[in-house]
Amino acid sequence: MTDLFVSIVIVNFNYAAFLNEAIDSALGQDWPHCETIVVDDCSTDASAEIMQSYGNRIKSIYRPENGGMSAAVNSGFAQSAGAIVMFLDADDFLYLDAARRVVAAWSDNIAQVQARLDLVDVSGTVEDVFPPYEVQLDSGDVSAALALRGRYSTTVTTGLAFARSALEQVMPIPERAFDRSADGYLATVAPLYGELAVIEKPIGAYRRHDSNHSGFAANMAKRARWRIDHDEQRYIALRHHGGRQGIAIGAEPGMHDATHLEQRIASLCFDRPQHPYADDRRPAIAVAGARAAFASTMSMKRRTTHAGMFLVAGFTPLFIARRALAWKLERSSRPAFIDWLAGRLRRMMG
Repeated sequence: MTDLFVSIVIVNFNYAAFLNEAIDSALGQDWPHCETIVVDDCSTDASAEIMQSYGNRIKSIYRPENGGMSAAVNSGFAQSAGAIVMFLDADDFLYLDAARRVVAAWSDNIAQVQARLDLVDVSGTVEDVFPPYEVQLDSGDVSAALALRGRYSTTVTTGLAFARSALEQVMPIPERAFDRSADGYLATVAPLYGELAVIEKPIGAYRRHDSNHSGFAANMAKRARWRIDHDEQRYIALRHHGGRQGIAIGAEPGMHDATHLEQRIASLCFDRPQHPYADDRRPAIAVAGARAAFASTMSMKRRTTHAGMFLVAGFTPLFIARRALAWKLERSSRPAFIDWLAGRLRRMMG
């Protein structure tokens, strides 16, 4: 493991404001066996000029047309050579020991290493940690969790590192189905081809700002329906790769998954006429969600709080249910003091 080659693939679309920091963080890794690949998905800002300023220190890929996140990831992977591949969103950045720490966690049976990230604002100031320390990141063989509920405890793109051997089994990513969430696909199917290792201390920073796809919260129902559809696409991919590995996936994995059920009850509360499951009712989804929350790998306090949110959303008047869901799902809707205090407590626990 002393000479494992690591590819860091930076995926960029109109993030010129952050691109230098992302590239510098990749080039500055203290692990000597690294390459940096930057994929620009047809940006209209100054991204191309920034990339050109690095010359041959980076491998630059300019896509001829905008194809979305998964198309850019596919392009970057096709040009990579590493036994370990990390995909870095251009608005995020890695700490300079990230690759070395990933290699230190590696073994021959690993398909994916996952790590926490510091949650930072636009200026790079640390506000919190993601996932919170109350949430236990899963390790080892997670195929049983995937078979039962279609999900396990994981993180986002910048906190993930994949074995090339696993990626070769699942790439290219279906671009139409996963145009805005490459990590949703990769983190679902790659663990079927090996085990997971966890790094608890953050290896980089996940930037939270208004342009994040994960923050498009102007319409709660629209966001919930997108995430529900995304889960259905993940289940399709999961059944395909599970079948290849002889792993039977449950008929309705989402009914055992608190994260999925959270989106279903939000869709019901905020726009019942457009809800994609005609037979869903708030009380039934709330009870299933509370059960799933208590079965999750979180602290007891967090499980209890999450289960309580489901019960409020399922059994109180609609205006109260909507407020509870908004506070849970959309950070900007919470009173500032409560949000600050919650983040402070989480950091103290870490």
